[in-house]
Amino acid sequence: MLFNFSNFKTELNKIAEFLSKEYSQLNIGRASPMVLDSISVEFYGASQPIKNVASISIEDPKTLRINPWDKNQIKEIEKAIMASNLGLSVAVDGAGIRVIFPQQTTESRQKLVKVLKDKLEESRIVVRKEREKAWDDIQKMEKEGNMTEDEKFRAKDELQKVIDEINQKLEGVFEKKEKEVIG
Repeated sequence: MLFNFSNFKTELNKIAEFLSKEYSQLNIGRASPMVLDSISVEFYGASQPIKNVASISIEDPKTLRINPWDKNQIKEIEKAIMASNLGLSVAVDGAGIRVIFPQQTTESRQKLVKVLKDKLEESRIVVRKEREKAWDDIQKMEKEGNMTEDEKFRAKDELQKVIDEINQKLEGVFEKKEKEVIG
């Protein structure tokens, strides 16, 4: 009986999706509503993401416009954005809030690339843990007599191919975001 890699591949793809989502929430100096996804606001006693209490639109390449559905929430949204430590400037006007993304300096870009590398390494660690789980399962199957030794080594080769593919995918996600940051 051969090892089923479908669940393993699904888990690895989740890791790549998670890395992409993490990268999309970083402030790279361009207006992106996804940067605000990690910020929650107190709204009638419950903590809600900003996108659930307001419309968010891109005003220009460096500015987002937030129009709360309840104008009484403007101060709460402003406080939440300022408390997030994302380095964003906030300007309140009659209609809502303008979120201004500051110009990235060379130093801030280098720091951001370091953060990107750290998140890539975290993802690689999770991939290694998943690989270890799969390898343990393969060895267990062989010990239980559900797999021959030859099948075990074929499964190990297949496991390595899948790991190489996901590492290339993660590296591709990193390189794409790095080019965005560096400009």
